[in-house]
Amino acid sequence: MDKPYKMKQVILCLTMTFLSSAMINAQPTAQTADEILRTASEKAAKEDKNVFVMFHASWCGWCHKMDYSLNDPACKKFFDDNYVICHLVVDESKDKKNLENPGAAELRTKYYGDGQGIPFWLVFDKDGKLLADSKKRKEGAAADTGDNIGCPATEEEVTNFVSILKMTSRLKDDQLAIIQKRFRENDK
Repeated sequence: MDKPYKMKQVILCLTMTFLSSAMINAQPTAQTADEILRTASEKAAKEDKNVFVMFHASWCGWCHKMDYSLNDPACKKFFDDNYVICHLVVDESKDKKNLENPGAAELRTKYYGDGQGIPFWLVFDKDGKLLADSKKRKEGAAADTGDNIGCPATEEEVTNFVSILKMTSRLKDDQLAIIQKRFRENDK
């Protein structure tokens, strides 16, 4: 073998090793908030549902409680039958910033959710019109007022949550009562 051929092999081998290493260590890019909402809205339109958007982070205990509650076998079907549920990642720690969905923080700000803590959630109709958010406010109060109920747990929070579900779904009173009972367990 001649030297130029060996040199080409070594360079090719090093290049392949470098590229393989770079691909293995590359952090996946999270979907944008717009992509997630577009997909959820399309599904909601096909299935005649509303879109339930939850802003959350991997470290957030109350976010996990909200997910467990929504997915509890006692009430999961009620949510699945009425909502397309999607998650937008915000407020991650420095080492997990790659998990955040680009545009999610701006969307939360647009709907007055920044500084409100997480989980923060919104309910949209299939056309993207905001129907409700997770803020508890006095009737007729401005959209930028109120306090985030996050994952409902107290009697007052759960009552507020159930009233929003009643307004944004086809859930019946007996189904809402099951949901109310399940979410009250979050206060324990």
